[in-house]
Amino acid sequence: MGNLQQDYIRWLEQTRAPYTAKAPERRAKFETSSGCEFPPLSLPAQGQLTPEGEAACQSKLGFPGEFPFTRGVYPSMYRGRFWTMRQYAGFASAEESNRRYRFLLEQGVTGLSIAFDLPTQIGYDSDSPMAEGEVGKVGVPVCSSADMDVLLDGIPLDQVSTSMTINSSAACLLAFYLIQADKQGVAWSKLRGTLQNDLLKEFVARGTYIYPPRPSLRITTDIIEFCANEVPNFNAISISGYHIREAGSTAAQEIAFTLSNGLEYVKQAVARGLDVNHFGKNLSFFFNGHNNLLEEVAKFRAARRLWARLMKQRFNASDDKALMLRFHTQTAGSTLTAQQPENNIVRTAMQALAAVLGGAQSLHTNSFDEALALPTEKSVEIALRTQQILAYESGVADTPDPLAGAWLVEQLTDELEQKAEALIEQIDKKGGAVGAIEQKFMQGEIARAALQYQRAVEKGESVVVGVNRFQSTAEAEPQLLKIDAGAAQAQLKRLAQFKAGRDAAAVNKALSVLEEAAKGDANLVPKILDALRAKATLGEVCDTMRGVFGEYRET
Repeated sequence: MGNLQQDYIRWLEQTRAPYTAKAPERRAKFETSSGCEFPPLSLPAQGQLTPEGEAACQSKLGFPGEFPFTRGVYPSMYRGRFWTMRQYAGFASAEESNRRYRFLLEQGVTGLSIAFDLPTQIGYDSDSPMAEGEVGKVGVPVCSSADMDVLLDGIPLDQVSTSMTINSSAACLLAFYLIQADKQGVAWSKLRGTLQNDLLKEFVARGTYIYPPRPSLRITTDIIEFCANEVPNFNAISISGYHIREAGSTAAQEIAFTLSNGLEYVKQAVARGLDVNHFGKNLSFFFNGHNNLLEEVAKFRAARRLWARLMKQRFNASDDKALMLRFHTQTAGSTLTAQQPENNIVRTAMQALAAVLGGAQSLHTNSFDEALALPTEKSVEIALRTQQILAYESGVADTPDPLAGAWLVEQLTDELEQKAEALIEQIDKKGGAVGAIEQKFMQGEIARAALQYQRAVEKGESVVVGVNRFQSTAEAEPQLLKIDAGAAQAQLKRLAQFKAGRDAAAVNKALSVLEEAAKGDANLVPKILDALRAKATLGEVCDTMRGVFGEYRET
């Protein structure tokens, strides 16, 4: 018996068996219609590899649930339970968004994913002149605890995992969520979900920043520290490559820039005296699911392996949960076409399949009409059914890492890891992520990659079906979602009533305390929580910190 087979038996007995005893698998037996059984893990046949090959397989691939986690972060992966099925939603008003969340839960969504409107994302209340014309357009407006009351009405926070895509004002939305949990009588320790809270990628690729990079980094670290101590099962950050890829990066750049940002967050937290093996469990990642299926599968595997190695080498992390790269995937919005929009159903299915084959922990599938408008109930239902068909009908969830050992997939995994590591070394030489951002290194690399791709599309070298080849002259536009024009007025009315019914002196006092804390080095999350409990609004909290930190302007 070779060493690989011996190690496999050890994994079965010492890693997989204890895990499945606590988290039983979905079925006693996984097999095809022909009676071919899916094993707990597929390995090379005994004698197929040389001793050197077996050693390389063990060190580079390992086993699911064990370092370096190339084959997955959990021993049984989806044999135990499927990924969390999320559908990103939020529009018009808290009332309309609540109705959409209830609809999605009825259709089988297993986790909420909240989209906030642009004013909320950049720290303005709905009644601000800066918010005019944008209230409820690309997400839900949330200015106060009263808005959150309506948004989460009837949704039990101890039973639903919630992802909130919010960055510059993330501390406020976390605080609103915690206030809502208190109102529902739910202990913070029972809350599950993820706060995006990734400010560095805003400067690289997205642009919904408020404060300059360094105070932004401070607030991000405050949230990581607060959640590690107070909300232990809530992911304090979702380190995001999604928007980096949407801006035009390559797969290798997506890995490198995302992990470099992650290393910066870990460095900041360690410098504050936090234990990497403690707060490291609250870190999660967010990647793009793009079109090249095999490259995408390799990308997820390479990112997982590289992150585990970097955490061990640079920060001496030893706890498995602190070494694991757990990630959410969203299919690629930038690949959706307004031409022949039904083609996007196929693109989304292919991208979702890559995420599942690559071992994602949660997944959002885009709706086919999103290049034209916010999704309708019908289009979002198709997007959700795409995930459910993959889970229940395709068989790809019945064994961990099913493409492991495919020569091309392993070659791509190795090459992407090497390319990403080379980019990370360049970033290190520029002083890490913050230095590289300030020197516009990441932004420049993404711009060059995006330009190269666009030129290839325009020349016809890269084919986009329905756009630069196989066009159709007779296209019927699908029925699109229309935002209720009265939703913004209703939001403004609730905000006015909220402000009129509060103790202004208590609000001003709480904001003054927050201002003094911002001038020092105390953790700001408790002060923000106190201000919002005193019925300050999101805009007032952000304006208070604007007065201390200033606003960032791109040059």
